[in-house]
Amino acid sequence: MANPYPRTFSHIGISVPDLEAAVRFYTEVLGWYLIMPPTEIIEDDSAIGEMCTDVFGAGWQSFRIAHLSTGDRIGVELFQFSNQQNPDNNFEYWKTGVFHFCVQDPNLEELAEKIEEAGGRRRMKAPRYYYPGEKPYRMIYMEDPFGNILEIYSHSYELHYASGAYS
Repeated sequence: MANPYPRTFSHIGISVPDLEAAVRFYTEVLGWYLIMPPTEIIEDDSAIGEMCTDVFGAGWQSFRIAHLSTGDRIGVELFQFSNQQNPDNNFEYWKTGVFHFCVQDPNLEELAEKIEEAGGRRRMKAPRYYYPGEKPYRMIYMEDPFGNILEIYSHSYELHYASGAYS
């Protein structure tokens, strides 16, 4: 059997309690492009309604969705469900599933401040340097205003890990 080739990343779906506020945050703070404005999807016999019933099961009723795109063409679907639950602490890293996503910004300190000003918060007091005194690679964990965990890297993923970041 041949080795698989590395697939590219297409998009991620993020649940939020307020779709308009999330669209504002992700377009104004992270600079992502709005490619489809907030739209309501209802449980019916349309193609999209049937596809959602296949995924969510019967009885989902409706949700709202907006589509955004990052600067490197990764799609971001923002979902607002009518029966959504908003836990006090959304950082359940010990549970199976995605617990964060990461964006890249060479001035992560400035972006971290913008996130805080927009209602988000720091999960770390200060950025961590991967190679102190040797390279400027750093990272910080943040939380958006809706409880979703995001990490910021100053440089590419490959640069952070190619030289043994944990040694």
